[in-house]
Amino acid sequence: MSKKLKLAVWKFTSCDGCQLTILDCEDDLLTLSEFLEIANFAEASSKVLKGPYDLSLVEGSITTPAEVEKIKEVRKQSRYLVAIGACATSGGIQALRNFTLVKNFSEIVYARPEYIQTLEKSTSISAHILVDFELRGCPISKKQLLETISAFLRGKKPESNDYSVCLDCKLKGNSCLLIRQKIPCLGPITRSGCDALCPSFNRGCFGCFGPLETANSEALIRDFKELGLSQEEIRRLFRSFTANPKEG
Repeated sequence: MSKKLKLAVWKFTSCDGCQLTILDCEDDLLTLSEFLEIANFAEASSKVLKGPYDLSLVEGSITTPAEVEKIKEVRKQSRYLVAIGACATSGGIQALRNFTLVKNFSEIVYARPEYIQTLEKSTSISAHILVDFELRGCPISKKQLLETISAFLRGKKPESNDYSVCLDCKLKGNSCLLIRQKIPCLGPITRSGCDALCPSFNRGCFGCFGPLETANSEALIRDFKELGLSQEEIRRLFRSFTANPKEG
C-alpha cells in the first residue's frame, strides 16, 4: 500500500466507552500504523489533519439539532463510515427517553429547561445518513473492531456476526442459565460479540450487542412469564443498552 488510510474517530452523545476500546488496542494499532494514519481522534491526540478521510468511526447517538448537522458533515468528509457501539447503532441507553416526553426529564434535571436544546428522541447514526457498516456492542468488541479496520484496509466488507450469545455459551461449556438455573437471560435473542461474558459469571445476558435479525422475542417473553416475571420486569429487561433498536 503506497498511501496510508486516513482514519477519523468522531464522538456524539455517548460515554466514550467505544473510543476507549480503540485506545485499548495499543500494540495492535502500532502494527496497523504501517498502513493507517490516525488523522482526527480527539480522545487520543489534539493533532487534527484535514479531511477527507478514508474511514470514519462514529461513536454516539444523535440527540441534538447541532448533532444532526454535524453528522451530515462527517458523512461528506468520509469515504467509508462505520457506526460503532450501541449508541451509534440503536440510540443507546439514552434512547430510554424515547418512550416518554423529553420535557418530563428536562424539568426534573435542569433548573432552567428552556435553555436545553435537544431532540425528542435519541436516534442511531443510520437514521440520518448512509452508514457503510455497523459495529454493535456496549462497548464494542476489540476483536471485532480490529477485524473491521483490517477489512477496510484490504478493500473488503467486514463480516457481521449473526448468531446468538447462546452459541458462545455452548463453545465455552457454560450451562444454560435460563433452562437450568431459571435466571432471566437475553442470550437467545442477542448478537454474539461479548464472548458470553455475563453468562460465564452466572449473570443473565443484558443484550449489550443488540437483537439478532431473526430474534424470536415472543418465545423468550413466554419463557420469562413462566419464570414468574411481571410485564414491567420483562419490559425493563428489553429496554436497556439497545432500548430503541431498528426493526429487522
